[in-house]
Amino acid sequence: MWDPNVYLAFADHRSRPFYDLLSRVGADRARRVVDLGCGPGHLTRYLSKRWPGAVIEALDSSPEMVAAARERGIDAATGDLRNWKPQPDTDVVVSNAALHWVPEHSDLLVKWVGQLPDQSWIAVQIPGNFETPSHAAVRALARREPYAKIMRDIPFRVGAVVQPPIHYADLLLDAGCRVDAWETTYLHQLTGEHPVLEWITGTALVPVQERLDDDGWEQFRAELIPLLDDAYPRRPDGTTIFPFRRVFIVAQVGGARRSAG
Repeated sequence: MWDPNVYLAFADHRSRPFYDLLSRVGADRARRVVDLGCGPGHLTRYLSKRWPGAVIEALDSSPEMVAAARERGIDAATGDLRNWKPQPDTDVVVSNAALHWVPEHSDLLVKWVGQLPDQSWIAVQIPGNFETPSHAAVRALARREPYAKIMRDIPFRVGAVVQPPIHYADLLLDAGCRVDAWETTYLHQLTGEHPVLEWITGTALVPVQERLDDDGWEQFRAELIPLLDDAYPRRPDGTTIFPFRRVFIVAQVGGARRSAG
C-alpha cells in the first residue's frame, strides 16, 4: 500500500525532476493537461498554475494516493495507466516517476502519440536507478530465507526496464515527433539516521511491505540497514549522498513534420 506521507518525506528532492521536465514543454496554452501517476497531487497543482484555464485530469493506480490528491482539491481518479486514452482536447500529457512500474511503457508512449492531437506534448520522467546499490541490496535480501518464497512473485525491476534516452528518442522520432531526451544523475544530500532506507520505503519497498506482517517488515528493514549504510556511508557532516539517475523524454506530436515543413 502506498503511503502518501512516507512518499512526501523527501518532497523537495522528488519534486526537482518534475520541474526540470516541465521546463522543456513548449506549450503556451492548453485545453486539457493530464497527470498520469499523479501520486498525492502535490505537483499536479502546479499544472493549473502553468496552464490557467486548462482542464486538469489526474490518474493514479493507488487509491491512497488518489485520496490524498483529492484532499488537495485535485479531481483525481483511480485507474491503470495501460487503460488510459486521451480525450480529443488533450494538449499536454505528463507522467512523472510512474511509467517504470509498467514494463511495456515504450509501447504505451507510441500508442499515445497515435491517439493525441497534432502539436500536443508528452513529458515523461522515469527513474533509472534499478541497478544501483540500494535496489541491488533489496533484491539480494529478498532472495534469502525466510523472504524468498514470500516475495518470489515481486517483479523486482532491473536496469532493462528503463532504457537509455536514445531508445525513447528513436521510438518517438520514428512516430513523427520532435523529441528532447536526456538523463540526469542527481546527488541528493540526505539527512537522518538511515535516510536511504527511508527514501526507498516510500517507493521500491512498497511491494515488499505489502507481503510481510508487521514483525517480518521490521526484521526486513533491520537486515537491510547495514547493507544500505555500507553502500551509502554517512559523511563527517552527518549527511548522506544518494545518487539518483533519471531519464527524461519530452516530445511534441507531429513536431518533426512541422520542423521539416
